[in-house]
Amino acid sequence: MTSTAHAPGRSGRRHTLLSSVVGAVVEWYEYTIYATSAALVFAPLFFPSDNPAASQIAAFASFGVGFVARPIGAWVAGHYGDRIGRKATLLATFTVMTAATAAIGLLPDYGAIGLMAPVLLCLLRLLQGFAVGGEWGGAAIVAAESARSDRRGFAASWPQIGVSSGLLLGTLAVAGSQLISGDEFMTWGWRLPFLLSIPLAAVGLYIRLRATESQAFLRARDAGATAPERAPIVEVVRSHRRALAIAVAVGFGHSGTYYLFTVFIIAYVAGTLGVPAGTGLLAVIVGSSLNILLMPVAGLASDRFGRRWVLGAGAALLVVSIWPILLLVGTGRTWAIVLGIAFYLGAVHTLLYGPLPALFTELFPTRVRYTGISVAYQFNAVLLSGFGPALFSVLVAWSGSVWPLALFGMLMGIMTIVGVASTRETRGTDLDDVGARRQAVTAS
Repeated sequence: MTSTAHAPGRSGRRHTLLSSVVGAVVEWYEYTIYATSAALVFAPLFFPSDNPAASQIAAFASFGVGFVARPIGAWVAGHYGDRIGRKATLLATFTVMTAATAAIGLLPDYGAIGLMAPVLLCLLRLLQGFAVGGEWGGAAIVAAESARSDRRGFAASWPQIGVSSGLLLGTLAVAGSQLISGDEFMTWGWRLPFLLSIPLAAVGLYIRLRATESQAFLRARDAGATAPERAPIVEVVRSHRRALAIAVAVGFGHSGTYYLFTVFIIAYVAGTLGVPAGTGLLAVIVGSSLNILLMPVAGLASDRFGRRWVLGAGAALLVVSIWPILLLVGTGRTWAIVLGIAFYLGAVHTLLYGPLPALFTELFPTRVRYTGISVAYQFNAVLLSGFGPALFSVLVAWSGSVWPLALFGMLMGIMTIVGVASTRETRGTDLDDVGARRQAVTAS
């Protein structure tokens, strides 16, 4: 049974939830503006060449570079998050992310410093990836561990709103900078969203400093059941391989398709279809707005009907809808592009993403939870998400069509279905009992 020694009141839970959401909003805002800039700006400014397609692929590859550092960030943040606490670790990742983002906004381009420009850009991108590698797991855990067991899916879905809100704010910031700077956007206007991260981060840092530590972590610490002497990653790999494999498989649907419809599609609409870049931005803005509104509904549904049912429904919807969505976008008509991307973000993605942190939290014991869910999530990120936009560009250039993208998305949905079918229902799990059971197995 869960101890009440550290059970938070309603106001405490709300404040903890707010810190998770606001921090996630700022960090994913910073991540989004890089992704959008890679689609619109970085190719000619940092990777100029006589071949525009090659420059675009290089810009998307720089986006992918950040994902290489995400598993390292997940390991480091998980190690300290399971040992010294969630709060201090999240403050550190938050600070590193903002410093790297602001530096990008001040970075000279290729025309000013030559080859050093893309080199420095990639190094700063690595720092971004390192920081965000520990962000998602920490934000999800803090929300889930401090929630009531019967509302955990709903509470843990709120940091997911932070991701979508960051996507919305970042896209709006880039669109607003285009409007403000006009013809000077490629000269200085693109820098504005990166510099705006400084005041946004100040607000987020203030809120996170006032947040309390995770209640489950405090109970585990009092019981002497926090991270083991050996590195938490060792225990995860040795004793929780099944949970790790399930988490990786379930995450395929989200990780494999999210950047297809939020990053690659912007460049595809503007470059291949010849539609104004603002159309792709508009579609992402509409879709992310729906995503924000419906994400808690998906989390709430997972509390009512179970994590497996909601995630399975999202995966099945991905399999049957990705080809029609891509056909809609391929018409080049504004209404069709907006409808297709909005359907993915508003319906498919919310079902695949909303229940994810609750399920992941319920798969691992408290003593290695930060490490377990961070490594699982970031493994998918580097395997599927990071170089996805570059891969999608290569596939479209090779085939002259989007059918390879449809097959790829269907495969991702099928992998999620396999992962969901491989686990029991975890809704209502007592997180302290999970820890006790897993620790007993480890000790035996």
